[in-house]
Amino acid sequence: MVYKVGGKITAKKNHACGGNQWEVARVGADIKIKCLKCGRAIFLSVDEVKKIVKSYSDNGELND
Repeated sequence: MVYKVGGKITAKKNHACGGNQWEVARVGADIKIKCLKCGRAIFLSVDEVKKIVKSYSDNGELND
């Protein structure tokens, strides 16, 4: 799957703050995602992102 900056990710598990919605902030060797509930940003490898993604949308709308 190709991730784009500004894309929205719904994770399989909730973040510690309770949110599971993430925004792709940077794409490269690693992917930077930002929690839409608390604003925390983390770097994950592409393989790690593939494991956590439940759904992805690059147009800004999440469809479960």
